[in-house]
Amino acid sequence: MQQASLADLAGIHIGHFSDSRRPTGCTVVLCPEGVTAGVAVVGAAPGTRETDLLNPSSTVQQVHAIVLSGGSAFGLDAASGVMRWLKEHDYGLSVGPVRVPIVPAAVLFDLWVDDFTQPHGSGIYPDANAGYQACVEAVQNPEGSLLQGNIGAGTGATVGKLNGPECAMRGGLGWAAVAVNGITVAAIVACNAVGDVIDPKTGQILAGARTTPDSRTCLNAVDAELNGLSSNGLKAGSNTTIGVIMTDAHLDKAQAQRLAQVGHDGLARTIRPVHTAMDGDTLFALATGKNATPVDLMQMATAAGEVTAMAVTNAIRHARTLRIGNNWFPACTELTDS
Repeated sequence: MQQASLADLAGIHIGHFSDSRRPTGCTVVLCPEGVTAGVAVVGAAPGTRETDLLNPSSTVQQVHAIVLSGGSAFGLDAASGVMRWLKEHDYGLSVGPVRVPIVPAAVLFDLWVDDFTQPHGSGIYPDANAGYQACVEAVQNPEGSLLQGNIGAGTGATVGKLNGPECAMRGGLGWAAVAVNGITVAAIVACNAVGDVIDPKTGQILAGARTTPDSRTCLNAVDAELNGLSSNGLKAGSNTTIGVIMTDAHLDKAQAQRLAQVGHDGLARTIRPVHTAMDGDTLFALATGKNATPVDLMQMATAAGEVTAMAVTNAIRHARTLRIGNNWFPACTELTDS
């Protein structure tokens, strides 16, 4: 296994939009020529669009972009802007005399970052213009695709909310890529989990639920739950980790779906607890088919789990502390030993 880069995936362009008015944004994985795709929705509270058509038995065979967005269900509007950009550039599924861009999407809940202090919310969410601008960024600024931390869909991300949102830490967006026998496998993940994020190599908590709103010490959410900490006060759907696994290999829809499913193993290695009633964890998988190297699907699946785990920890390690109003969401670098 060798380290690789998102830039090694020909035909895929990644762009981000980060809102300057409040911590939220969206990320687009643009594949305008069309790629094979799959999805695995494992969290119990997902916010998604166009995921049914990714079932291997469904008719449509390719997609033209994937959108990851903040803003909860409001953020699904960002996909409309991506469709508009694709239509303007004549990309999409040919249906008689017209082309229809296929743009699945998933959202995470980042409204706690400032809206829980405002009775009616800020009303600022990623919209169609945000999705359109992310497409422009993807094609005009390819170096921007390599950014990590609090950008795009990870702009307002937080993790570790089992002790309440006021005790959370900063989440974010990260990516990782490897090359195995000449095939590139990569993942980009926006981590906004209710659980703690763990370094799978050491078992160390990188970021998670803190003991108090002013503390630099993590609670250890799993231990606290098993010793009686109740999650009854948390709201369903108020979290979610979303991402896209990408490869240049040639896969069919069933194989892409399998890659997305196994990617959740990477989430399970790095997030505790994961796939909860408060999370809508969703992973997509894309295969460009531009690499003719024969595929060892077990090897590919192993790589998918690894890059997903690495993308999660990269998201946390690149996150930056956020202070907004009276709220403090420290980055992992501010933790003290528990």
